[in-house]
Amino acid sequence: MRQHDIDGFYADLSALDTDAHLLLDYRIECTGNPRVAAAHLASEQSTAQWQRMGVDEDYRPRFAAKVVDLEVETTLSGTSYPLRPAVDEPVSVCRVRLAHPYANFGPRIPNLLSAVLGEGAFFAPGIPVVKLLDVTFPDAFLAHFDGPRYGLAGLRDRWHIHDRPFFFGVIKPNIGLDPAPFAELGLAAWRGGLDIAKDDEMLADPAWSPIAERSRRLGAARRLAEQETGVPKVYLANITDEVDQLIALHDMVVANGANAVMINALPVGLSAVRMLRKHARVPLVAHFPVIAAMSRLPHFGVHTRVLTKLQRIIGFDVIIMPGFGPRMMTPEDEVLECIAACTEPMGPIKPALPVPGGSDSAATLATVHQKIGNPDFGFVPGRGVFSHPDGPTAGAASLRQAWAAIATGVPVAEHAEGHPALAAALGAFG
Repeated sequence: MRQHDIDGFYADLSALDTDAHLLLDYRIECTGNPRVAAAHLASEQSTAQWQRMGVDEDYRPRFAAKVVDLEVETTLSGTSYPLRPAVDEPVSVCRVRLAHPYANFGPRIPNLLSAVLGEGAFFAPGIPVVKLLDVTFPDAFLAHFDGPRYGLAGLRDRWHIHDRPFFFGVIKPNIGLDPAPFAELGLAAWRGGLDIAKDDEMLADPAWSPIAERSRRLGAARRLAEQETGVPKVYLANITDEVDQLIALHDMVVANGANAVMINALPVGLSAVRMLRKHARVPLVAHFPVIAAMSRLPHFGVHTRVLTKLQRIIGFDVIIMPGFGPRMMTPEDEVLECIAACTEPMGPIKPALPVPGGSDSAATLATVHQKIGNPDFGFVPGRGVFSHPDGPTAGAASLRQAWAAIATGVPVAEHAEGHPALAAALGAFG
């Protein structure tokens, strides 16, 4: 690029209409002049070739993404990941903030992703390694989106869950049971104090557990549990499927007694979920398949908080995400950033319920609560409830007993001395 061309992709943020721009934060590893590389990053995702041959015109003032901040953090002898072809020259590690005029793609999720995570960002000249770290959305953009129908506060009122976490449970074995014994396990856990019994994210509509029969039996079991306990219970049915099946599946499982539905957000597609949000009349719950494949490398892809924000914007009331602990292979600060992305102020968009999950039980509840710092989260054991030595009723009771200790400031292990279900959970999973 000539110097004049480079300068056309830079601006002072204070001189821009911030209501008309998304702010995009990238980490890049670039060769050559970082100022030139950042200009390419802005150019390729917006105007690219911004002038017709032989015509005196400049699309950049109206359409160009602009570099509003550029910081060179360090220099490496090569890229942080081995590449083909290899980069064997000095590489600058930079933080780049772009202001992108969202009129280029409008309030359309597929077009937004095509711009900020597409060819323009990941094939920009001189930038072999790039990660989108964050997106800041102005209220004028968010006004086009519905966001959660119920949100965190609405779910508390709807399900009568106040001043404590929401207790989910993934019915196990996750994919191998006929509907009748599957429903029996859900009923047993609800009787023990579980709020929400859910399908696993991989359990869709297999021949051995058809969703029509499974939702009918779980719906009946949920109603029975409500009659017995006198409190609301939730059956969360997984309706992940082809896009053209989502509305019909929603209607069928809700008619059968499911009072929330789960969708694997990225496999189905964020835009498809946005469509379903306009139709659905029960809470929508997101699960996280594919997200790790896009985000786990620390310097390449997209940060999980970006995907969390997008799931909230399109209408998920609940966002299940990789949680704490070694199995999920997610840094603690990243989990906390995603939890914050569910609940922090976001214009007209309601807060969603964050559910950090992965190998939890009554033995980990105190640690999760301490890390989050408040009870505004969902807690989603699988084996911690359904593989409890004394069965799922005791497994669910162990969660309630652990929370009773936490809420009163008593060490969980001390409280377990008079509560067999909790003691057994600590022995099995602690």
